[in-house]
Amino acid sequence: MTEPTSKPVAPALAAETQGARRATEVSAASAGGAVAATPSAATVVASLPDPEVVEKRRRRRFTAADKQRILAEADACAPGQLGALLRREGLYSSNLTTWRQQREAGILAGLAACKRGPKAPVPDPQAQRIAVLERECERLRQRLVQAETIIEVQKKVSLLLGLKPTASAGSC
Repeated sequence: MTEPTSKPVAPALAAETQGARRATEVSAASAGGAVAATPSAATVVASLPDPEVVEKRRRRRFTAADKQRILAEADACAPGQLGALLRREGLYSSNLTTWRQQREAGILAGLAACKRGPKAPVPDPQAQRIAVLERECERLRQRLVQAETIIEVQKKVSLLLGLKPTASAGSC
């Protein structure tokens, strides 16, 4: 008589897994009531997720020299070789188009990396000079108010003491 293709399940094991999913293949040892073999440590480690956080990939930045080198290679490419160059450098054809436009605008200035975002306004030399003069004017106004206050106090002191105001001290 031939053995059936499916292995018999022990009644104790069937009672434990009733209503729950069970392994598709039951080992002969567990079917006989023995403890199932534990998976190897390598299998367990391989199934766990990696706890290390993957570092976020940084944006690639090309220097002006790199851009010029790649553009020179692209200009020297024969038909059909440009795709290989782009794959090797990890670039898109739009990168070359943008870099060529920058090169036409100005060789090193156009290819140099620039800061992103709104540009700071260029200070006007006349506006700077006006600001300096306005600060100096305000400082002189404060000194004038202080001098006038001192003169008023001196006049009141001379009246209290009964001194007659003299003509200018500088004239003889």
